[in-house]
Amino acid sequence: MIVTLIGKDMAREGEVFQYIGPVMECRDCKIKNVCFNLEEGRWYRVTKVREQENECGLHLSGKVVAVEVEPVPVPVLVPKKTAIEGATVTYHPVECDDPELQEICRPYGLKEGTKITIESIGDEVKVGGEEYVIAHVKW
Repeated sequence: MIVTLIGKDMAREGEVFQYIGPVMECRDCKIKNVCFNLEEGRWYRVTKVREQENECGLHLSGKVVAVEVEPVPVPVLVPKKTAIEGATVTYHPVECDDPELQEICRPYGLKEGTKITIESIGDEVKVGGEEYVIAHVKW
């Protein structure tokens, strides 16, 4: 279980968000470590909203709320020959020119060489003559 703080307006069970990293305006905040305990670029789902609230001028609501979160699998192109549900493989970004595929060719926050675990396998896709599948992965 991971506990973090998010804006009160986003604090709903099932809400999915991407952690984009620390904000410079927060560097002197006493509770910043609770906000910055997630991995940059990773997607999370709120699993439980706690009652604890704190003041925060950076959020529209003026408050942050303590929530429990879990990482969410992210769609990524994986070579078809290595795409096995449950397998852990090394991520290598795919060079692709198709603007519609950019988010799965090079997902924000996923670095080359990162070990990823394939949760599920989806459609097949050809990029540059190579065969890939859209795999939902966690890292």
